Amino acid sequence: MISLGCPKNLVDSETMLAELADKGYVITNDPKEADVIIINTCSFIESAKQESINTILEMARYKEIGRCKGLIAVGCLSQQYKEQLLDEIPELNAVIGTGDYHSIGLVVDKILNGGKVAYFEGGDVSVEGIEKRILSTPPYMAYVKIAEGCDNGCSYCIIPFLRGPYRSRPMENIIEECKELVDRGVKEIILIAQDTSVYGRDIYGKPRLAELLHELDNINNIEWIRVLYCYPDYVNDELIEAIVQSRHVCHYIDIPIQHINDKILAKMGRRSRSNDIKGVIERLRKCIPGIAIRTSLIVGFPGETDRDFQMLRDFVEQYRLDNVGVFTYSQEEGTIAAAMPEQVAEDVKQERYKSIMRVQRKIVLEKNKERIGFSYKVLVEGCNNGVYVGRGYMYAPEIDGLIYFTSDKPLDAGQMVYVKIKGVKDYDLTGEAI
Repeated sequence: MISLGCPKNLVDSETMLAELADKGYVITNDPKEADVIIINTCSFIESAKQESINTILEMARYKEIGRCKGLIAVGCLSQQYKEQLLDEIPELNAVIGTGDYHSIGLVVDKILNGGKVAYFEGGDVSVEGIEKRILSTPPYMAYVKIAEGCDNGCSYCIIPFLRGPYRSRPMENIIEECKELVDRGVKEIILIAQDTSVYGRDIYGKPRLAELLHELDNINNIEWIRVLYCYPDYVNDELIEAIVQSRHVCHYIDIPIQHINDKILAKMGRRSRSNDIKGVIERLRKCIPGIAIRTSLIVGFPGETDRDFQMLRDFVEQYRLDNVGVFTYSQEEGTIAAAMPEQVAEDVKQERYKSIMRVQRKIVLEKNKERIGFSYKVLVEGCNNGVYVGRGYMYAPEIDGLIYFTSDKPLDAGQMVYVKIKGVKDYDLTGEAI
């Protein structure tokens, strides 16, 4: 199983692995040994599509150099192009839509019996109950998907077409799943959805993320709860208070704002405007001193002028967010923005991307230097040649920084220790366990 794209895709992959294991299939990490190779694809932007296609073609080689009898594409790329993938990539034996990954066992059975399958029966994913998963993350952390789909309707995004409308999971199911994960040794629970901030609105009549955090905070032996993909629209006083009052919710929040210019935000179909976004950041910092704020930005959106971009760059310089991911706008077929006039040239997009990243790198270095001399609780992730590596509350896995440190005592992955920061190395922190 190869899982591409976001952590939400990863959770689907883990569910498929559990279903296959229940049917008696043995999971291998070596593609040469595999009778069936499954690629859970992403098609959020053009580069993700290309990565998915390249991975399918790369894995197709194992029909010649390995023992592969079946090659399956599942997920967003399959949903978007359906039977077209089977026609254009004849090496594929099956394609499965985003709403049909629960049928993975049935599909594997069919293709091992010589069939070729395009499976798009369900078109929807149930959010009821607790799904079995084989965790592919380290045993001390797990992603928990609290909702499926999206209703935001951003003009650049194809996700609602691929994943359907927003559907929250019942709160009791999420709490039960988190308890089970913690009982299995998970220390860090990371809440994910296309938009976590509106969790519960569809089934409870109002967003209930704050209440969910209160409930999860009371789980015995949980260490960290982290919130990703929290749109600024519903980062209100109730949610901020829930973070402040909790013992285990990290003082960290991921708020994808995409832009700061009101004209561009309106064209993107975003609800928040510049003053709203700035107000959220200011309230978070006032109420939660030391909070780490991550965001994602899009440069080169249709109609973005030099002046519009300069406003975004000035915002990044002024508001000094802890972590910033920048995407160049991708003209995705089937989206409203793809048909907009004033598409920006690729070389201009790239220069704007580099410009923002130059600013942000400087900010990250300055913020890291400000941490020298302070001590942080760190989740140990591993050790190499006597140097341990881990993450503080301000770092989400894979997308943010790391802390490298030494320790007089042997430490295990998943252990929590306090580390005093003594230096900065290539945008990461260095220190010593205390």
